[in-house]
Amino acid sequence: MTTTHFIDDLAAIDRRSPAVSQPAGQRGCMRLASSLLLAGQILYIAVTQLHAGGEANDHHAIFATYAANAIWMAVHLGQFAGMAILTAGLVALSLALDAGAGAARWLGRLGAAFALAALALYGALQAVDGVALKQAVNAWAAAPDAEKAARFATAEAVRWLEWGMRAYQDFTFGLALLVFAAALARVAWPARPVGWLAGLCGLAYLAQGWVAGTQGFTTAQSVAIVLSWVLGLAWMGWLAAISPRQDN
Repeated sequence: MTTTHFIDDLAAIDRRSPAVSQPAGQRGCMRLASSLLLAGQILYIAVTQLHAGGEANDHHAIFATYAANAIWMAVHLGQFAGMAILTAGLVALSLALDAGAGAARWLGRLGAAFALAALALYGALQAVDGVALKQAVNAWAAAPDAEKAARFATAEAVRWLEWGMRAYQDFTFGLALLVFAAALARVAWPARPVGWLAGLCGLAYLAQGWVAGTQGFTTAQSVAIVLSWVLGLAWMGWLAAISPRQDN
């Protein structure tokens, strides 16, 4: 089956529906989706490599590292930009899935809603992590000895708030990917493996959320993050490979 046949078959979203030719605009949405998804994921991974590192659950040591970091705000803004582009890709994918009636059409819309909710949560998360935590650790580092304990307690409270926000952002984004996986599983054969990989990526995000909410930023959470990146690049790259490069 050619890539053009695949994109035409998106018009028959439900397996029980007859296939019809897909409008050029829908093909454009699929190409746009794959481009935005890959661009957002790659940007997010690249910017995250600039994030200050260390044992994240050793708060005394890591807070000192954060306080000394001069590019903290820029890195977190870059991460937000990457997530926003990635979310735009998921919305474009939902528009491509909107080509016909059936379960996948509504699953695509539901996935887009979850993705937008996850982006809103991510913006709030970056406000806590990228702004509030930085100010709290700066105040702790600069405080006189008599105030350090109180300042540290404040910074640690902000950190724990970050754990909670990160957990629920991961849960929401993971659900978005699982819903899109279910939608892609209902389309023509070349897209079904993309859906399977997207589903595995969604499960990796759910695992991230669970670990962040129960243990904080541990090695296990880092493993889940890397796994989600690998699976994300895999399904987004596969989607790009099977998307048509021309409208006829």
